[in-house]
Amino acid sequence: MPNLTIAVPTYHRPDDLRELLPALVAQGRALADEADSDYTVEVLAVDNDPDGSGRDAAAQVDGVRYVVEPRPGIAAVRNRAIDEAAGSRLLAFIDDDERPHPGWLEHLVRVWEASGASAVSGRVVAAFERPLDPWLKAGDFFTRRSLPTGTLIDVAAAGNLLLDLDQVRASGVRFALDLGLSGGEDTLFSRQLHRTGFRMVWCDESVITDLVPPARQNRRWVLRRAWSHGNSAAVVRLRLSDGTLGTLEARAWAIGGGAARVAGGVLRVAFGLVTGSLRHQARGSRAAYRGLGMIWAAFGGVYQEYARTETAA
Repeated sequence: MPNLTIAVPTYHRPDDLRELLPALVAQGRALADEADSDYTVEVLAVDNDPDGSGRDAAAQVDGVRYVVEPRPGIAAVRNRAIDEAAGSRLLAFIDDDERPHPGWLEHLVRVWEASGASAVSGRVVAAFERPLDPWLKAGDFFTRRSLPTGTLIDVAAAGNLLLDLDQVRASGVRFALDLGLSGGEDTLFSRQLHRTGFRMVWCDESVITDLVPPARQNRRWVLRRAWSHGNSAAVVRLRLSDGTLGTLEARAWAIGGGAARVAGGVLRVAFGLVTGSLRHQARGSRAAYRGLGMIWAAFGGVYQEYARTETAA
């Protein structure tokens, strides 16, 4: 059985799979073929389309195992990947619309070897099919965090993430199925892992490119994503709260913090309009929408960012 599984959650993106899967197989072979390497690597595609729209794309690439997870939502897919990797010590997640840079997998593994962490998170950079609108460029919305390698972290996205499955299973933490269509399932997962006492570290040399399609290169999508992120942050905080008092404190944090972001964001937009600063206009708008998402969560609202309308969902 392989002792490292690369898992690709996918949904209705066969063309992306055709491009991504060979690159992942090559990354696995490079790691396994290193001198004195003890690793064997498997690539696993987990399709969330009950009709198996990615099956043919996966079948075209040698060294790829393909399974269908019919329960809708990314959380079900990630849990299925953990279960399918029963014979592996390590599980690396990468999304179907991402592309690994040279050495992506090796860097994750080497940091895990050096740190013994339960999770190693890598860097994500954005690539665009067309030039960004000046408002979007000024807002710098697609820039992700970068930290010194080895930095301890308390939250991680699952798009570029290596898990030590022995430690994950010992923690008892799973991805929350009811957040599968809203997002935030990876935030909750990683925060619960950290809260349980398991260490997570950063690897800045492990880089993937996030391919941003034209449909996401507009103000409406960016502001809707800001609402979603604010909503998810508050939902996760509420989930992690203990008892009645903890829940009240979390709701107060969501309402107070959300209101402060709305007020501050509106003022920043106004300042941007007066001064002609696109950056202040863009960042202020984002802050206000994030705050609205937080307030909505305080009153029980959960934004279903990935809701599906088709019958299969």
